[in-house]
Amino acid sequence: MSDQSSDASSRPASSPESGDDAVHTASDAVPAQGSEPPAGSPGRAKAEGKPARASTPAVPPQDAGPDVPKVPAYLKAPQTDVWQRPGRHQPVGLLTRLRPPAPPAIGAATLGAVLATALLSALLLGDGLGPNLLIVAVPAALGAFFAARSAGRRLRPWTAVWAVGGLALLAIPALREAGWPVFLAVVSAIALGSLALHGSRSWPGVLLGSLGLFPSAAAGVRWGWHGVRDRADDSRGRVRTVVRSTAVAVVLLVVFGALFASADAAFADLLGNLTPDVSVGDGPWRLFLFVLGLVGALAAAYSAAAPVRWDGITVRPGKARNRAEWALPLIVLNLLFAAFIALQLVVLLGGYDKVLEETGLLPAEYARQGFWQLLWATVLTLIVIALALRWAPRGGPGDRTLVRSVLGTLCVLTLVVVASALRRMDLYVDAFGLTRLRISVAAVELWLGVVLVLILAAGVFGARLLPRAIAVSAAAGVLAFGLISPDGLIAQQNVERYGSHRTIDIDYLKGLSADAVPALDELPEPLRSCALENFQRDLADLDAPWYSSSWGEVRARDILEEHPVQSHEVDCYRLGTKSDGREGQEGESSYDPY
Repeated sequence: MSDQSSDASSRPASSPESGDDAVHTASDAVPAQGSEPPAGSPGRAKAEGKPARASTPAVPPQDAGPDVPKVPAYLKAPQTDVWQRPGRHQPVGLLTRLRPPAPPAIGAATLGAVLATALLSALLLGDGLGPNLLIVAVPAALGAFFAARSAGRRLRPWTAVWAVGGLALLAIPALREAGWPVFLAVVSAIALGSLALHGSRSWPGVLLGSLGLFPSAAAGVRWGWHGVRDRADDSRGRVRTVVRSTAVAVVLLVVFGALFASADAAFADLLGNLTPDVSVGDGPWRLFLFVLGLVGALAAAYSAAAPVRWDGITVRPGKARNRAEWALPLIVLNLLFAAFIALQLVVLLGGYDKVLEETGLLPAEYARQGFWQLLWATVLTLIVIALALRWAPRGGPGDRTLVRSVLGTLCVLTLVVVASALRRMDLYVDAFGLTRLRISVAAVELWLGVVLVLILAAGVFGARLLPRAIAVSAAAGVLAFGLISPDGLIAQQNVERYGSHRTIDIDYLKGLSADAVPALDELPEPLRSCALENFQRDLADLDAPWYSSSWGEVRARDILEEHPVQSHEVDCYRLGTKSDGREGQEGESSYDPY
């Protein structure tokens, strides 16, 4: 083989300037004049007297031949990063490692759903929260569904559970007027929606997957922009057609809607209730809501098409301890729990008065102090269980039996502590009434008991479903908390307590939401008017459209319109707050701000 042929074979297959992707080898090169034909070529076969086989004529490489100059080294494309130190690789980001390849171009159905979400956000969310939040969430969910289907993802059972749970939580703003259960429901709905998009199952996956929408916001915006730009370049005529048709439809609706509204007062009232009230002064706020809805819908669609696999993050188990070192502290803790529970049984069987006499505490003080200590004991016990599982011995079946026995006993004893804490809260509420703080911490304690039951079930049936089961229990707790109407329950308990104890704090009950109006309407006069005067004034001044009015607000307005508040020349602040003279109360008044 000639020198030119060998020199051609030593060059790159294609120069950086050529852009040719074909790969050439030395056997494809044409030999120079005067050189011996290579073996297997037609010329060599003819020289040897052998019949030449029909073959495709070889194409010489573009960078081979005597007239092709060599490319200097400084003009060649660098194969590696010149700024990278030798022997080191550039680190890859966490999201890059956990996210699958880029999704396909955004589809027309996804784009339409995203745009609908942005428009509804700008038109409906500016006047408050109510059914409008659920209305806005529907096209966002459809956009995520279309994006997932275009990427080849299938609907799995747990995905349906998270999605249905998230939409159910968004029904709370449509039902309840109180802001604190609505806030919990909205946050939980966003977390469940993120879990539905990412499909996580491990502890890191469930914890980080509930926040997975936020890392996808920037990537979703870029993905949507590229899709819109490509479609605009390919179909400028169709885009202009859609814009013209939309403009004509809007003009027709405005013109004929105005004519019909001026012709019929009933139609004008109906049209005014159905259409959003948009003013020029609300422009910046509406624009912000439009951008928020657009970014949120794009993030959801992008997560559905290319979810971050948070399950790829693994947490290494701790160093396994031997049986004695691991079990001795937990056995001592179990004995301490057993001693405390035995004392509780003694108190329950008739030693309550004796304990109060020896401690010098009032009944309310005993119940109040005990609840908070037992609540923290439950939380710390869950932390102890998590750490114990991390360092548990893992030698064989005997170690697994030991771990299940010790931790199972601790869970059972802690459940008794949870029951004792809830009993103390019940005594305290009976003495001083129900408040928002008391019902909240009681709900948290009850949920911690559910978590303990799930841990016991995981010890028997396996812990594969434990992370998702705890997430489901938390979402179900938030949903139940909103459905029971905590403000309505607080008002109902205080009204019933007034019927038996003749004490009530009107000033506190006036600070509740409109969900408390049906219960407060049962109070006798003048307590009823004192409790409802603020609600009637606020609801009369508030003219919210239908899509931002909850069912609790509508029901309260109907009650006050049917039975208006009466004017009484009384001091509503002190009315009903005096003590009834029962023994064992804290001070002169039976109301405690806790």
